[in-house]
Amino acid sequence: MPDISVSIASAAERRLVDNLFQFYVYDFSEFSSAETPDFEFAENGQFAPPPFLDTYWTQADRKPLLIRSGGRLAGFALLNTHAHSGAPVDWNMGEFFIARKFRRTGMASSALRQILADFPGLWEIAVARRNAPAKAFWPKAIAAAPNVAGLRCQELDDSRWRGPIWSFVAAI
Repeated sequence: MPDISVSIASAAERRLVDNLFQFYVYDFSEFSSAETPDFEFAENGQFAPPPFLDTYWTQADRKPLLIRSGGRLAGFALLNTHAHSGAPVDWNMGEFFIARKFRRTGMASSALRQILADFPGLWEIAVARRNAPAKAFWPKAIAAAPNVAGLRCQELDDSRWRGPIWSFVAAI
């Protein structure tokens, strides 16, 4: 597997994250019913940009990350400090996307290990109940990271969140 790198996206790389976000939403739309208004195309044929995306370039507690494989763009991660559980956290994995051609290669787990090494502290990763692939990926990838301790999972089904939430400490 080529070298995996994770870096903070600069303001000049904002458009890269915006463009990749289209594929992320497209992938996520698979988990929505055709009868709902969720994940509809805008009149220009794209998904509407989420209003929160701007905050990743304006708020210090948010980090937009780009993931590359052998120097080639492969995905992104958006870190923030919002805890779905309501518990205090240093970091939350707000969004995480790896292009399909790189999935099941170990790249996502490698990127996660780098992210956890670069951003130590108390973490939370919440996964939507309907996202079966993510529910299979996250517990294994988190547990395999060498600096993770105290991994626990809680299942929420309330106004805050619907699905599993993994909490843990990523040591320095």
